[in-house]
Amino acid sequence: MISFNVPPFVGNELQYIREAVNNKKICGDGPFTRKCNEWLQDRFGANRVMLTTSGSSALDMAALLCGIKPGDEVILPSYTFSSTANSFVLAGAKLVFVDIRPDTMNIDESKIEAAITDKTRVIVPVHYAGVACEMDTIMAIAKKHGLMVVEDAAQGVMSTYKGKALGTIGDFGCYSFHETKNYSMGEGGAILVNNLDYVEKAEILREKGTNRSKFFRGQVDKYTWVDFGDSYLPSDINAAYLWAQLEKADEINDNRLATWNKYNNCFRELANRKLIEQPTIPQECVHNAHMYYIKLKSLEERTSFIDFLRENGINAVFHYVPLHSAPAGRKFGRFSGEDIFTTSESERLVRLPLYYGISEEDVNKVVMKTTEFFAEQ
Repeated sequence: MISFNVPPFVGNELQYIREAVNNKKICGDGPFTRKCNEWLQDRFGANRVMLTTSGSSALDMAALLCGIKPGDEVILPSYTFSSTANSFVLAGAKLVFVDIRPDTMNIDESKIEAAITDKTRVIVPVHYAGVACEMDTIMAIAKKHGLMVVEDAAQGVMSTYKGKALGTIGDFGCYSFHETKNYSMGEGGAILVNNLDYVEKAEILREKGTNRSKFFRGQVDKYTWVDFGDSYLPSDINAAYLWAQLEKADEINDNRLATWNKYNNCFRELANRKLIEQPTIPQECVHNAHMYYIKLKSLEERTSFIDFLRENGINAVFHYVPLHSAPAGRKFGRFSGEDIFTTSESERLVRLPLYYGISEEDVNKVVMKTTEFFAEQ
């Protein structure tokens, strides 16, 4: 069976994990954590990056740093993972879902302003498949209405919008290093603090409410509990695993892009014949080949296609069930305007196997069997 995903492994992970253990520093903010933080800051031009225990906990931190209070509203797409919503629900917010664009599957920036009320506090663009939302428009809307912006860039590490790294444009950005992402530490993530006014608050929040970070920098002679906080620090063992991949970040990115481009080239004829739709990459966006998906004509055809591939030893999957249609979505939120594309487009989308190191033989088989399926239609 050709797997849909295989977690990345470049070869030095076990060596670095052993080093972390030998350092006798396996808790949070050890040497490998600091290396990862600095690499991410330098590579993406971020003001401050801090590894977290997950992409979800990065979003939790962002929601708390935004100062959400019960009754506040947050605007986000319904086509996203539950973590995007959970973080703001935990902070007490009411969710306001907005329809997506059918070309990128991202939030429709033209429908955000109509969803704003006097209770709105935050806009949460989700960069689906590592392809940027229309951030200039979103940032302009936020500025006009005095709102904060939290980028859910869980899938967007190494992607850019008009030359800016995803996650560095809003007030906060959130990355995921889950095993399904381009770069992994098993479970892990990072928060990017782009508004310098919030750096110290983020440090305190992440360090159980203490000013421990200032103590380690020699800025105070002892550290103490100064505000509300929690423990969002990943083990340095996890960071050691991630560091091996960041050292080869471009190699991983190039490998994934090569697979993505092969799929895209091979399926162009099917798209020209209107049998499928391919991903759209806007001109101002550089993506990271986080996933390759195609859209079929209907839910029924997608189900048949996934079954056909599975029968031929290929594991392909669909993606999110829109949050607004889920029990928790109905409980904690509402849909603003009309659901024109969110449900209909989500029901047609299928993701094909794509991961670092997938063999040419396996890619060729996916292409061959996909082409065979549509030859029978």
